[in-house]
Amino acid sequence: MRAEIRSLGPVQVTVGGRPAPAELLWRKNLALLVYLARSDHQARARDHLTALLWGDKDQAAGRHSLNEALRVLRRALGPDALLTRGDTVALEPDAVRLDVDAMEAALQAGDSATAERLAGGEFLEGFGVPDSSDFEDWLAAERLRCRARSLDALVGRAEAVLRAGDTGAARDLAERALALDPASERAARAAMRALAIGGDRAAALQRFAALEAALADGSGALPGADTQALAERIRRERVWKHTPLPSHQSNAARRGPIVGRSAELARMLDAWAECVRRSQPAALVIEGEGGVGKTRMLDELLGHVRLEGAVTSAARAVESDRGVPLGALAALAQGGLVEGRGLAGASPGALAGLAAAAPAWLERFPASVREAPAPLVRALGEVLRCLGDEQPVVLALDDAHQADAESLGAIPALLRDLAGVPVLLALAALPFPRRPELDGLASRVGREVPGAVVRLERLQLPAVAELVAGTFPGWGAEQRDRLARRISADSAGVALLAVELLRAVQAGLDLAGVSEQWPRPFHTLTETTPGDVPDAVVAAVRVSFRKLSPVAQEALAAAAVLDGRASHADIARALGREADDIAAALDELEWQRWLAAEPRGYTFTARLVRELVARDMVTPGQRRRLRERAGLAP
Repeated sequence: MRAEIRSLGPVQVTVGGRPAPAELLWRKNLALLVYLARSDHQARARDHLTALLWGDKDQAAGRHSLNEALRVLRRALGPDALLTRGDTVALEPDAVRLDVDAMEAALQAGDSATAERLAGGEFLEGFGVPDSSDFEDWLAAERLRCRARSLDALVGRAEAVLRAGDTGAARDLAERALALDPASERAARAAMRALAIGGDRAAALQRFAALEAALADGSGALPGADTQALAERIRRERVWKHTPLPSHQSNAARRGPIVGRSAELARMLDAWAECVRRSQPAALVIEGEGGVGKTRMLDELLGHVRLEGAVTSAARAVESDRGVPLGALAALAQGGLVEGRGLAGASPGALAGLAAAAPAWLERFPASVREAPAPLVRALGEVLRCLGDEQPVVLALDDAHQADAESLGAIPALLRDLAGVPVLLALAALPFPRRPELDGLASRVGREVPGAVVRLERLQLPAVAELVAGTFPGWGAEQRDRLARRISADSAGVALLAVELLRAVQAGLDLAGVSEQWPRPFHTLTETTPGDVPDAVVAAVRVSFRKLSPVAQEALAAAAVLDGRASHADIARALGREADDIAAALDELEWQRWLAAEPRGYTFTARLVRELVARDMVTPGQRRRLRERAGLAP
């Protein structure tokens, strides 16, 4: 009969699936069994075992005690469980199974899920043999080793689920690891990343402070350079200034969780990791119809890479950008690149070329106006190479199907000229209507150009059910299943609308009585007009809109009736306010994921939401006044 021993945490022993006999659980009998099971080849010399557990007795008495213990083991496990060869005692190979051994095997096999399930508390928690000092010394060393392996299992799993987009599970796993060892820097970094990527920057920094305190109380050491660098990157993330909301409302981000996208996110992060490991340029092309989560995936990618030390720049194209030659590249140049390290190596002509295209570069390098500017593509390539010598670079262009042909056409040559530089260019685009420049780039990715093409489909029912379970964890299974089916039908699996509907239900929206399905057959979100959307979806947007602060509602209405992209100044002018008066409101709208911001201005994260706001939340008179104050035709 095989003994199963749960050794991580309070010890539990079964034999043949039943509770172990009481005599097997006597301290020295159990200590002997566990020690043999954890020994090399599960074998030890008799004299060694006698000295280990009965060293306080003379040799004859010690050997007698060992023999009595071996008889107990044979009675409990069967006569063939122990093998004796000369002066050696060994366990039959399958006589005992320890959870810690199974955890070790799972770690070696790369099975992080199994390893994490087996990881638990302290090795033989609460157990000891006080009158056997040698065994106590071994137990202390074994606890250190098992704790380290449990930490490997928990943190390894935390890192894996974080790569799959589950920040909540990653945080919980990292906290379990920190409960084992509060001074574990690897566990603290995993928790900090999960919290920061999940949007809780303050909690991430609190976790760093707790690590500092644990290290100070223990060894008096300071966190290592990698941990301090991560904390500093988190501090540099944007600080949001919310307009205070009523107590029954929340400033929590409207950033939907990543569900049904773990494989796609892993491919994106793998492409990024390979770009950095090989120090070579790469491209990501993310395709999918409107509302399936392309922007959300870009956002997740940028959250990861910034915490890993990359300098990033993000831009979003709108329809009017197609008529601006090289406008998309100029927009990418206006982002965070100007703050990167290594710009001292750029030539005056390259800096002048960027200063001519982007105001931020002119502010940083005012003397560049005296230089002859290099062409934009060449200037950007040179600056990216200088930046890439110091840190990886990620450029992200959302709605790339709206970008100008010149920018899209220049990308393959730009990547080719950056050989040996860790630069990742990520483009998110609709698959239709086709853009030959994007099709040409996508056809090269994975062959001539390292990287990946990631296609996002609509969410299937299991993914919607996961969203429902995360939103309503206290509901019963039948109630959650019923809502998941309803949300799946009303949203047609479009992630944007599924999340909106769930938030509205959470805020009290009753879906009863709404029977129509969306979208109409063979229609996508891009082809849908506000009049085609079910009442449930329209109601969901209204509910979320009314939860905004009054100034944010005004600012969102203004953004909805202005054309394409609106600057901070445009929105303030349309409202007849000073720019400073609406700064917090715009932060709220960006944090709540109504608007996306870049140096050129604000755009709606979803076209259909913009049209719904413009149709249902703005009166004709408001629209006319807003556009007149902004200097636009009514």
